[in-house]
Amino acid sequence: MTDDSAPSMAELALEYGLKADEYDLIVKRLNREPNALELGVFSVMWSEHCSYKSSRKHLAKFPTKGPRVIQGPGENAGVVDIGDGQACVFKMESHNHPSFIEPYQGAATGVGGIMRDVFTMGARPIALLNALRFGDPSHPKTKRLVAGVVAGIGGYGNCVGVPTVAGETNFHSGYDGNILVNAMCVGLADADKIFYSAAPSAGLSVVYFGSKTGRDGIHGATMASAAFDDDSDEKRPTVQVGDPFAEKLLIEATLELMASGAVAAIQDMGAAGLTSSSVEMAGKGAVGVELDLDAVPQREEGMTAYEMMLSESQERMLAVLKPGREADGQRIFEKWGLDAAVIGQTTDTGRIVLRHKGQIVCDLPLAPLTEDAPLYERPWTQPPVAPKLTPAEVPPPADYGQAVLRLMSCPDMASKRWLWEQYDRHVMADTLAESGTASDAGIVRVHGSKKALALTSDCTPRYVQADPYEGGKQAVAEAWRNLTAVGADPIAITDNLNFGNPERPEIMGQIVRAIDGMAEACRALDFPVVGGNVSLYNETNGAGIPPTPAVGGVGLIPDYARRASFKGLKAGDALVLIGETHGEMGSSLYLREILGREEGAPPPVDLVLERRAGDFVRGLIRAGEATVVHDLSDGGLVAAAAEMALAADVGVVLNATSHEHAHFYLFGEDQGRYLIATTEPEALIARAHAAGVHASVAGQAGGDALASAQGLFSLPLPALREAHEGWMPAYMA
Repeated sequence: MTDDSAPSMAELALEYGLKADEYDLIVKRLNREPNALELGVFSVMWSEHCSYKSSRKHLAKFPTKGPRVIQGPGENAGVVDIGDGQACVFKMESHNHPSFIEPYQGAATGVGGIMRDVFTMGARPIALLNALRFGDPSHPKTKRLVAGVVAGIGGYGNCVGVPTVAGETNFHSGYDGNILVNAMCVGLADADKIFYSAAPSAGLSVVYFGSKTGRDGIHGATMASAAFDDDSDEKRPTVQVGDPFAEKLLIEATLELMASGAVAAIQDMGAAGLTSSSVEMAGKGAVGVELDLDAVPQREEGMTAYEMMLSESQERMLAVLKPGREADGQRIFEKWGLDAAVIGQTTDTGRIVLRHKGQIVCDLPLAPLTEDAPLYERPWTQPPVAPKLTPAEVPPPADYGQAVLRLMSCPDMASKRWLWEQYDRHVMADTLAESGTASDAGIVRVHGSKKALALTSDCTPRYVQADPYEGGKQAVAEAWRNLTAVGADPIAITDNLNFGNPERPEIMGQIVRAIDGMAEACRALDFPVVGGNVSLYNETNGAGIPPTPAVGGVGLIPDYARRASFKGLKAGDALVLIGETHGEMGSSLYLREILGREEGAPPPVDLVLERRAGDFVRGLIRAGEATVVHDLSDGGLVAAAAEMALAADVGVVLNATSHEHAHFYLFGEDQGRYLIATTEPEALIARAHAAGVHASVAGQAGGDALASAQGLFSLPLPALREAHEGWMPAYMA
């Protein structure tokens, strides 16, 4: 007797996030209807999160090769050569939807997952970064989400013992219903000992090791590829639960297993768990895989094959071992107290075959799950570009002093000390600087050498909203500039492209044009993309987030004794402004925070001038001729000068030109600019001009206030510090 109330496979496909035409395509590819387990496998592998079906064609525009690139996109993480036989391995990924539903576990498992991507490649994690976007501070959910996310990041990273050294945090009402939590991990490996995920041949053992499989996170990848609605809190069971102490054991066991020479291929179980890891290993190696699910270590009784294959339980790995090395693996797993089992073998069939309780419960060709997955050319419309504002449209503030205080205490500009003091920034004893204190990038020493890695994450969503192309260029240029400002050679980026629903042509237009701008900047700055993540469907009830293509940048400092920060300002120093100032006010913080307007074309990015100015500044730092350097970004000159003054506890008097246009000079957000402290401004300006770089004296250090030479304002440093440092603790109290 049949149950007439049971949904048909076509109805179940819709429930699993597959479109009707996608279900029809599955039936056509298989020449039959799939069963429920097979349908679940298709649903996660064809999800946006796993297949990049809306973005893959456009991601191909990114430059992915360079003299230092060892591994570009397509693996768990990107790999770049940093000399002396060493490699830097890094990746950025999102945990947006889970963090909105369950902020602590969503953020914590985002950190755990991104670390696994890095040590799966054979690297020891040495640093963590994050890029966080929250809703309006006055929204009833925002404070709880901030507290939970920050606690989750700190709780996981601190317990594993990897320092969090850089990040950025923004607030905007556009994220009220869909926060963004982007996590980045950086690791070190021997350049000739990088591990890959492609299974090399048939007849090899497939070994599961790590934590047991439970029912948490089932359909997490599908949930991450769907928009939210008013019932999103009901998706709590799709959020995974992390155990940082198990992750620490997993790191050590994985690296020891690799050192033993037993590993033929390896893959972490991230999104879509056992399904994606087994399918990707077999698919990349052009082999097949057969698994016995009865052998999978299980945390709960009576688990179905469906639950085991789609669970996203954390701290799990899948390895293909070389012939006869199973006992070596088992010895290592027992040493570290991890569950482990041989759960199958590679085959020459090109299929994934699953057995459960003696029965074949899934038998699928791998090609439709991987390289033959749907690939869409989504229709898109050219995004409207905000018009350039005229000077007459941007009046000066009624009170310059109050404007500066308001700017420095607004949620985006205010000190995030409350937040980053909850992260262990100095565990491992190699952190030389963390961004947010007095450095434009985090700096981590390469242990046992003079080298250091500079790390940053950057994006200005309000620029991307106003003009996705220029905003995309700016996100890359800002990362390049932050690395340059500490004296690093920018090497490569990873990205996290956070957007709304790609099925809406106006959103797809944002995606396309932002990628176009990013790709152009990467080419012009020799800053290739070696990996990343696309997070789409970030919207609630049809309202998409501000487009947020976050960029994670890595650079190399050959000798960390020659590096810069913005802390060492001394009374008597001149502040030299490198780069041209036209007073770009479109989409600026001044416009938003002082005038209450979000409009206007963002500042254009001249990539030729950007590179010329950056190369000049880096040369000064390398020569030991500049140690106090700060890039200009949000809030313009006045914000950069304020941060330098507060970092050194030394006053600054700025030359604010004529009264009529002082606010453009002080608050404009022109790109490609740096502030350098020097005792010999004339010589520095002459050298800049000889290099084809604009330079001028912008101010003088001294006294105990941030002031304007024209008497427009004078703010005692204690009052400025109270405004800058006070907002976040007061908000979170």
